[in-house]
Amino acid sequence: MPTETVLIALTTFFATIGPADLALVFAALTRKNTPAERRVMALRGVLVAGGILLFFAVFGEPLLRLFGITLPALRVAGGILLLLISVDMVFARHSGGTGTTPEEEDEAAHRDDISVFPLAMPLIAGPGAISATILLTTGTGGFGLAWFAVVGALLAILVVSYLAMLVAIPIQRLLGLTGLAVVSRIVGVLLAALAVQFLFDGIRASGIIGG
Repeated sequence: MPTETVLIALTTFFATIGPADLALVFAALTRKNTPAERRVMALRGVLVAGGILLFFAVFGEPLLRLFGITLPALRVAGGILLLLISVDMVFARHSGGTGTTPEEEDEAAHRDDISVFPLAMPLIAGPGAISATILLTTGTGGFGLAWFAVVGALLAILVVSYLAMLVAIPIQRLLGLTGLAVVSRIVGVLLAALAVQFLFDGIRASGIIGG
């Protein structure tokens, strides 16, 4: 059902892209830039990341066929990756699945323009977001209503991410670190449930166990 597909996609993309965390990192990396420079970098980063994710949304299934990867295998692998990301969110850890590693942050701190690296990739179009895009779009069975629903959810989260970066400082003041942590943990629990469901679906479709 399109409604269920949209809700699952919104939750998954919100967790793997992480607009709230993204806004805080963006604010820290651009604290010396002017508001106009921040707007340009935020827009460019979202556009580049959107292009990367849309590429995998369109060509994800052909890429799977090229490398001989079955959809059940992708569901299991994607479920494991999303489960690890959800554990990071619930326990407030950072493994690099949804953002930058400390080494990447240190390199970014010395860059004048962060729009492509690390903003577009890996902050927005990171391993988790790319895996989620391929997993959700290939599971729709083609370029039908469900596929467009997933892509629409992806674009919606990208817009939310762009807006979050523009108001990063007010958001931080409004919610505070505790508020952001609560939101992140709630979404992490939901993502964990979705990840386990992906695992169940992949194992069942593989024929390893009976339906």
